[in-house]
Amino acid sequence: MALDSKIPEGPISDKWTHYKDHINLVNPANKRNLDIIVVGTGLAGGSAAATLAELGYNVKAFCFQDSPRRAHSIAAQGGINAAKNYQGDGDSTFRLFYDTVKGGDYRAREANVHRLAEVSANIIDQCVAQGVPLAREYGGLLDNRSFGGTLVSRTFYAKGQTGQQLLLGAYSAMNRQIGRGKIKMYNRHEMLELVVVNGKARGIIARNLITGEIERHSAHAVVIGSGGYGNVFFLSTNAMGSNATAAWKIHKKGAFFANPCYTQIHPTCIPVSGDHQSKLTLMSESLRNDGRIWVPKSLEDAKAIREGKKKPTDLSEDQRDYYLERRYPAFGNLVPRDIASRAAKERCDAGFGVNKTGEAVYLDFASAIERYGRDQAKIKHLDENDAALVKKLGTEVVESKYGNLFQMYEKIVDENPYVTPMMIYPAVHYTMGGTWVDYNLMTTIPGCFSIGESNFSDHGANRLGASALMQGLADGYFVLPYTIGDYLAPDIKLGKIPTNTPEFDEAEKAVKDQLEKFINNNGKHSVDHFHKKLGKIMWDKVGMARNAKGLTEAISEIAELRDEFYRDVKVPGTLDSFNQELEKAMRVADFLELGELFAKDALHRNESCGGHFREEYQTPDGEAQRDDENFAYVAAWEYKGKPSDAVLHKEPLVFDNVKLVQRSYK
Repeated sequence: MALDSKIPEGPISDKWTHYKDHINLVNPANKRNLDIIVVGTGLAGGSAAATLAELGYNVKAFCFQDSPRRAHSIAAQGGINAAKNYQGDGDSTFRLFYDTVKGGDYRAREANVHRLAEVSANIIDQCVAQGVPLAREYGGLLDNRSFGGTLVSRTFYAKGQTGQQLLLGAYSAMNRQIGRGKIKMYNRHEMLELVVVNGKARGIIARNLITGEIERHSAHAVVIGSGGYGNVFFLSTNAMGSNATAAWKIHKKGAFFANPCYTQIHPTCIPVSGDHQSKLTLMSESLRNDGRIWVPKSLEDAKAIREGKKKPTDLSEDQRDYYLERRYPAFGNLVPRDIASRAAKERCDAGFGVNKTGEAVYLDFASAIERYGRDQAKIKHLDENDAALVKKLGTEVVESKYGNLFQMYEKIVDENPYVTPMMIYPAVHYTMGGTWVDYNLMTTIPGCFSIGESNFSDHGANRLGASALMQGLADGYFVLPYTIGDYLAPDIKLGKIPTNTPEFDEAEKAVKDQLEKFINNNGKHSVDHFHKKLGKIMWDKVGMARNAKGLTEAISEIAELRDEFYRDVKVPGTLDSFNQELEKAMRVADFLELGELFAKDALHRNESCGGHFREEYQTPDGEAQRDDENFAYVAAWEYKGKPSDAVLHKEPLVFDNVKLVQRSYK
């Protein structure tokens, strides 16, 4: 099957406008006769459901949480990018486009990225109109801060809880449509199968997680907005419930899965403290605006800190290695995430780690506190040479910017980050890979769309900070409402899609058979037992640094673990009740297949790019070494019964608007 990305003709700056001017439209009277299913109610799914209902479509929205506002988008902390140029520092639509393509190590589709940059400004206007309390400067104008991989300040934020505030905006828009009857909300429901009728997506099979009832739901189109697959690693910054089931089910029904090996390891997370943990905690990238990352210069000092014989505050400036500032002077602590993460790993692997496990570096705010304190002293005409006063004033400024993050850190680690530098270490955070979509955000299954983190389209091999919220809201508010109408225009006379058909019968039977298999399996080990084993394989051999030997071993070990899982998993409880172990079993079954495809994709890509770092392919100074001649393409995998038999399809990436060069942030 040849991949057709359906990119419009013409200059890149005109493509989206030309596209909107020439698509098929559905008039308001006909929209009320069309049904759309939206799976997932995070920023992408929530904004899509609200907007489609506002347009007049009949929407069914599904989430496995008890409320749409509990979607994992709520955990996003730092901000959302938009090319508003409020700071007058040279930002523009093209610069946001360029930064995103470069940040993704030139492995993203240009047309989609430029469209994202174009609509970014609209997102901020939309959210302000909804009442989202974005941070403002003293004069009342919206404030901005910087994130990694850019030389401008374009990130809008709401303290350290931007995702929560944006999600509440989308949730309020959804609630309005729920009240009007245009959205029918299915909380505590999980999609377990896609129904394809005559080659088109026409519905889903969902399980009521409270009663266990299996339900049939039909629609003229199905939209997947279920997030990423970071929990394939078991330990990640994702909520424990976050899963890949919806995306994986449509993959097994014919939707190609693109670039699964492109996974982001976030550099600023609270380090692992032991085997007892079930998830990790993110510390926002916004902290790198003011925090300086360092390790001791000497191995002796690092060892003394690990053994508790020294404190970080005992080390003078000349005894500290601010390694990002040293290696990347142009960007300093604000290099892209993949680079910052690998640099932290390199220092820790060399023996400079600072916690008991040797896997942590410092994020220090002492310089920022002093700088802000002196500024405030000058503004208030106080003595800037009074060290105690300067520290007090500076701490107040830092608290106003990051207070909730510092409070969260202190609750988890039991150390005061205003006094003692934070300890951080990279952790799995986001997945740039996902279901392949064309310019319309439609998968290789007609009528099945994928938006937000669940698709692959906008970030290439590495996502820049504050761009996830931008993509989710761009897809939901401003892109999908156009593209889905173009697809649905021929269906206006089709009428309701019936659910009493062989296709629904077959899909429901497949779901029930798998559920019954787990309940009746007389195994010995819990679902978490296998999930943890999978996570260890993934982190050790498919994590921040990969090589052919480790990836080959991972593929074999995951396949063996999957066989063991089906043979020996124990799922207590019943089918017809609230059964979280059964929920987890279904999700881990999908992770065990996805993990193998992930490793297979990483093994086939004989280059390093962005978040995919192959140890065999690096520059002399340890940076990622791309191979544009052989790997400048999207790797889209077609399901053929099991991951080992997946067939690779290639979408060549064409760069007409940026020059392909090896990334440099020095």
